[in-house]
Amino acid sequence: MSASVIDFIATEARFGARNYEPIGVVLSRGEGVWVWDTEGNRYLDCLSAYSAVSQGHCHPKILAAMVEQAHRLTLTSRAFHNDQLALFYEEIAALTGSHKVLPMNSGAEAVESAIKSVRKWGYEVKGVPDGQAEIIVCANNFHGRTLAIVGFSTDAETRAHFGPFAPGFKIIPFGDAAALKEAITPNTVAFLVEPIQGEAGVIIPPAGYFTEVRELCTANNVMLVLDEIQTGLGRTGKLLAEQHEGIEADVTLLGKALSGGFYPVSAVLSNNDVLGTLRPGQHGSTFGGNPLACAVARAALRVLVEEGMIENAARQGARFLEGLKDIRANTIREVRGRGLMLAVELHPEAGRARRYCEALQGKGILAKDTHEQTIRIAPPLVITSDEVDWALERLATTLTQDFS
Repeated sequence: MSASVIDFIATEARFGARNYEPIGVVLSRGEGVWVWDTEGNRYLDCLSAYSAVSQGHCHPKILAAMVEQAHRLTLTSRAFHNDQLALFYEEIAALTGSHKVLPMNSGAEAVESAIKSVRKWGYEVKGVPDGQAEIIVCANNFHGRTLAIVGFSTDAETRAHFGPFAPGFKIIPFGDAAALKEAITPNTVAFLVEPIQGEAGVIIPPAGYFTEVRELCTANNVMLVLDEIQTGLGRTGKLLAEQHEGIEADVTLLGKALSGGFYPVSAVLSNNDVLGTLRPGQHGSTFGGNPLACAVARAALRVLVEEGMIENAARQGARFLEGLKDIRANTIREVRGRGLMLAVELHPEAGRARRYCEALQGKGILAKDTHEQTIRIAPPLVITSDEVDWALERLATTLTQDFS
């Protein structure tokens, strides 16, 4: 590392809270699937800011929409109407088949908003006794880092010394429809679940799981809330991951790629029943639905569809997955993926996945480890076949490397 890189990292360590452990690279520029560090080294981004830059770094059409809107009007608060919000509502509803939209900023805010909304629906529509609403969640979930959300996490590091936590959540195994059936009671208002557990290591449920989940929720008048903040908007090769089993959620949560990485934008998409319970003054956000956010989100959705990024994710994801499975390395325990949401899980004796990510950095690839043994791979949806093959060559070399 040069002195400047060391200085950047040292300054972060001196002034910043130590709540992250980044790979030792300082990035300064991005374009498409590529990013450059402060020394001019180029890397293929295989994290996409946790899927927030699915449309590629600094997409010119999203950038143009942001700059144009920033010159006109950025923020009004929801005390007044603006000329972008209605258009955003109309376009995202048409694209996803939603009836109601609640705009927020971060993914965690969308989750919190959904929790509030389904509880309110439970009391006012389903008739659950006040204060007794239950929401079922899955072990190894990741829905954000607010206090309510970490309260139903099963990650000890996430929960430690942050309590006391809010009650009203029941945890079951992921991918186990029988466990869901057993957990449902007359007070259950919702099942909150990721279609694929991303932070847990790209854990994909058994085929048919969500078909059965949908049937159970319908039969028991339970709202199915799908957290598609990572899986949604093309990441898995479909607009929404729910489409792989042909189901529809009652509530869908979007974020990250909703702005193409330019601005914090999230949304709760719902049927009329759930969001229809909210009244003026009962929920809100100063920045939620602001004109700058709406203009950016509209452009991000438009390029996703018009430039065929969803279809490309399906094609290149299949190519990437097949290539990873072809790597013959004793280090690899399992390869998983759907679309461009991929993971390589290593055998424990191979050592921590982080050292492989650090080795990949030296070969021009930026990837992220999770849960000690897993390398997550999620490049922007604009990646080409040649770039996939380029990455596979370097991954194969690294995964067969002797670190002893």
